[in-house]
Amino acid sequence: MKCRFPFAVAAFSAAIVALVATSSADSQPAGKPFKVALLSPGPVSDAGWNALAYEGLLAIRDQLGAEVSQIQTKTPAEFEEGFRDFARRGYQLVFGHGFEFQDAAAAVAPDFPGTVFITTSGNTVRKNVAPIRFLLEESTYLEGVLAASMSKGGKAGVIGGMEIPSVKSTILAFEAGAKSINPDFKVVTTYVGNWEDVGAAKAAALALVQQGCDFLFHNADAAGLGVFQAAQQSHVFAFGSNKNQNGVAPEVVIASATIDIPQAFVQIARAVQGGGFEGKVVRKGMKEGVVSFVLNPQLEAKIPADVKTRLDQTKAAIAAGSLRVPTAEF
Repeated sequence: MKCRFPFAVAAFSAAIVALVATSSADSQPAGKPFKVALLSPGPVSDAGWNALAYEGLLAIRDQLGAEVSQIQTKTPAEFEEGFRDFARRGYQLVFGHGFEFQDAAAAVAPDFPGTVFITTSGNTVRKNVAPIRFLLEESTYLEGVLAASMSKGGKAGVIGGMEIPSVKSTILAFEAGAKSINPDFKVVTTYVGNWEDVGAAKAAALALVQQGCDFLFHNADAAGLGVFQAAQQSHVFAFGSNKNQNGVAPEVVIASATIDIPQAFVQIARAVQGGGFEGKVVRKGMKEGVVSFVLNPQLEAKIPADVKTRLDQTKAAIAAGSLRVPTAEF
């Protein structure tokens, strides 16, 4: 689902307001703006999962002329109240950014049939509720291939935020990619229990390095910064998650598993604005050009030529559908 940095974020942060673009005015009542909101589980300053969602919200504003707003919510009660508040205020589309938002979306949706609720993960579908299922596993599988191809000790460490199905699935794929190269490769996983505790993530990552892990993979949102700090301190490689994080710690982040969330958000918003929304699971992966595997150009020279070839061949097979990456269904 998410490197994020520990910045204090106000409970509510409004984005710039704009009127609906003339080109889409016929899909909205005269004079009524297209209003889109985002509930994020962490700060949008995290350079990762939440930052991508906020970029998507701004892309909707800029490309579709929408009026937009965003708040950070942390508990199920806040998820539901956030959905209800925006729906009461006439927002036609509200994103809950993560697997954890689907129950709240399903609870609120019947009371607000004029609002579409989108969760970025999950499987809950209603007439006005749908999840976007980003197949990040296709890219974390490649990270596993790279780790097992270059590891000297045959062991990688994984730091997760919350132990939720969407995070566990990316770890499953990472391990499968590694074992496709070395069946005896070891993946050791630790969860910090939240998305923002940089110190806990760093401590967990350092403990994994002490156990012999020479590659570190995270899906921990803002806490992921601690993983990069541990990699820098220990002189091991790390992987970026969700957003291209190669530039966050360029001397240790060797590659990133990325999602083009803005592209997906704009596609969904365009369908809602035009009246063509359909409640169903929307899957977006490499084939759709939404999920990517990005090597860090500053470290690419450290990757042997045969490993690069293997990565290119594996990536092509995934995109073509001839290689199905293992995932956990949820």
